[in-house]
Amino acid sequence: MVTITESAQEYLVELLSKQDGVKGIRVFINHPGTPRAETCIAYCREDDDIGADEQVDYAKFSAWFDAPSLPYLEDALVDYASDRMGGQLTIKAPNAKLPRVDENSSIEDRINYVLYNEVNPGLAAHGGEVSLMEVVDGEIAILQFGGGCQGCGMVDLTLKDGVEKTLLEQLPQLKAVRDITDHSDRSQAYYT
Repeated sequence: MVTITESAQEYLVELLSKQDGVKGIRVFINHPGTPRAETCIAYCREDDDIGADEQVDYAKFSAWFDAPSLPYLEDALVDYASDRMGGQLTIKAPNAKLPRVDENSSIEDRINYVLYNEVNPGLAAHGGEVSLMEVVDGEIAILQFGGGCQGCGMVDLTLKDGVEKTLLEQLPQLKAVRDITDHSDRSQAYYT
């Protein structure tokens, strides 16, 4: 789970004391499990809907951890370091872009793990990437290509002999892989 150091707790208590109608903090990740993942801390106001968020009570404040973000917040660290300019609150979430996966992880997390660790590093050589958009019926991965892969003349080969082959070999529960990319835009294509 998330560790909030003593210095970070003291800093957060000071910030919270200056706010009206705030009951604590909320920790969440925008775009979890993607390269755009960003770990955030926000004020949790009295009227905020916290739904299934996990609450942790600290000595002088409470924190709510966004339920869908929990797998991505594993091993996260919130720290505060004083410096000449006052100080800085830092959040390190090593699993924000990609959570740890195992046989109990969701199919989406396992697909993203393969895409971001095995497929995208190869596509990056041509300025391309592929992202999971959705999984249909638990067995069809719907993908979208971007960068140099969008509109590329070799995308069919990349999809069939690279991406699909890799995903189907590593995730036998998948039956098919589909591309929903609009390849008519060839402005960034690696091969035209």
